[in-house]
Amino acid sequence: MALAVCLLFDRPTERVLRQLWQRLEDKGVPTLATHTHGRHVPHLSLAVLRSWDLDKVRAAIEALPDAGPTTVRFDAVAAFRRGRMSLVPAVTSTLAARQEQVVEALGASEDELHKHYVPGIWTPHVTLATRVRLEQTPLVLEAAYEIVPLTCTMTHAALIDAGTGAVHPLAVVP
Repeated sequence: MALAVCLLFDRPTERVLRQLWQRLEDKGVPTLATHTHGRHVPHLSLAVLRSWDLDKVRAAIEALPDAGPTTVRFDAVAAFRRGRMSLVPAVTSTLAARQEQVVEALGASEDELHKHYVPGIWTPHVTLATRVRLEQTPLVLEAAYEIVPLTCTMTHAALIDAGTGAVHPLAVVP
């Protein structure tokens, strides 16, 4: 599977996003709450590696300066391929620079870095729902627009194994 370098939200934002997942699940829309192993946490991925060595990735990221918490504003919903729907933040120069620094620090090859996380191609997002059928799209939009605009703070970071859901907290916020 994959290993993601993720920014994680403060508790109030995490609670809002988990409540949104639950509202969607209650309407029959699959979310990260029940996807695969069911251990997903609300997050924004800066990079996703298809192959990795956990200790090397941790060392590379923790060698970066601690950039501290960052605030993002969500005011849009995106529909990606294969039925994924997400909240999309405004892309600030600071957020883009953080993502580029992470990718550079990882020194990942084209085979290792997931193609959607290449700087300049990366679209920051927080997944709301997975495998949304066309007729469910209005349900996702209605639920999402109940909480946006949403300004929130990402206060900490972790490496997350997408295959198991294991969360490995980082000592810095890249």
